Amino acid sequence: MFLSPMLLQRSDEPLNQEGYISELKLDGIRMIYSNMEQLRLYTRHNNDVSQKFPELWDAGIPKGTILDGELIMTDHKGHPDFEAIQGRFQVSKTMKIQGLSKNNPVHFCAFDILYHEGKSVMKLPLLERKRLLDSIIQENERVSKVRWLKGKGSELFALCQERGLEGIVQKKADSVYEKDSRSHSWQKVINYQYEDVFVIGYRKKEFGWILGKVENGVTRPLGVTEFVPPKARRELYQAAAGFVTNETEDAVYLSPKVCCTVKFRNYTKAGILRMPVFVKFVQ
Repeated sequence: MFLSPMLLQRSDEPLNQEGYISELKLDGIRMIYSNMEQLRLYTRHNNDVSQKFPELWDAGIPKGTILDGELIMTDHKGHPDFEAIQGRFQVSKTMKIQGLSKNNPVHFCAFDILYHEGKSVMKLPLLERKRLLDSIIQENERVSKVRWLKGKGSELFALCQERGLEGIVQKKADSVYEKDSRSHSWQKVINYQYEDVFVIGYRKKEFGWILGKVENGVTRPLGVTEFVPPKARRELYQAAAGFVTNETEDAVYLSPKVCCTVKFRNYTKAGILRMPVFVKFVQ
């Protein structure tokens, strides 16, 4: 049984208001853990991925339960590793999945309960649902509960900045679970990194600016941003006419003259900016 999950609004600043709780935002894959008539694991887009993660089939979650949470893998520091969980998610061969489930298992971190003993509890206040979650989860090497704090958004966000974690989630303590909805009752604050980079080209068919930096006289590509407001797009195209160095069927390449600030999640292991977003041009 699939339920479309409750989604978060974006916030620029952490809150320290009464009536909110704060949690770490785990850098993984959103998952609905549904153990009703039979166990099913779903992504937020209703993809059944039960066969990909056999290590979660016997995690001790009782029948009649539906949980919302994050599927993660961790790095050598114990931090969630998004590239690792993405790599595991993309494996499709049964024999390889079986080997990975034993030698490199995933971990499900539950932060909400939607069904308990076969009945919906989504209309209960969040803190009551948290107590139900505590009552049914016996933490083990495959499943755990996401820890939360009353208030203290700024303190938790400062910890994320210090340790290079993804960010925090802040939720109204009395909020109901609004399935298939993006609600202001839940807000995320992302720990973005910022960097000045060059626009070294742009795609012709699907929009995207190609980003790069110059190191020892050599231009190194850093990936593509698709998140640029219309005004900035027009400004680039006006300025770029004199900087074209090459053109192919798919892209126009520019000399590194136009510099801009982008915000992004982190560098990938290949040295590419993850999810870069245009902030401003640098004069």
